[in-house]
Amino acid sequence: MAFAPSPSPPRQHVHGFTLIEMLVVLGIIALLATLVAPQVLRYLSKAKTDTAAAQLKNLQGAIELYSFDTGRYPSPEDGLASLLSPPADSSGWNGPYLRSPEGLRDPWNRAFTYRYPGSHGDYDLFSYGLDGTEGGEGENGDVTSWQSLTDRSSAEQ
Repeated sequence: MAFAPSPSPPRQHVHGFTLIEMLVVLGIIALLATLVAPQVLRYLSKAKTDTAAAQLKNLQGAIELYSFDTGRYPSPEDGLASLLSPPADSSGWNGPYLRSPEGLRDPWNRAFTYRYPGSHGDYDLFSYGLDGTEGGEGENGDVTSWQSLTDRSSAEQ
């Protein structure tokens, strides 16, 4: 008794991508990334600067509340820490005026600079931006309490 070979099942056609097709898709993705990435980075850097400006406004409000309650601005010795805990000579202190110590740090994780008396008003409040040094443009530019956000936006254009 001889066994006859059974017929093999018909081959199914397997669909897939060729190497050329995959390389073309990767090339298109790389091209899009080179066009889109600079725009995304520009928006991210502007977002940090805008966040610093918003934080400055919040700090200004806290300083004004402190001044209203105590009859004076925080002293240079006490600094902005007096918005979180009462200084030794704090009659009328009704804080804390900020929720957490993180409110005293800019988006680049450096402490905001507070000067009293100020050169541009009763007090000066500012951040030196990404580079941490005075001056600069864009994300490296200073964010100050005496320069409005619209002034900064028009200066960058």
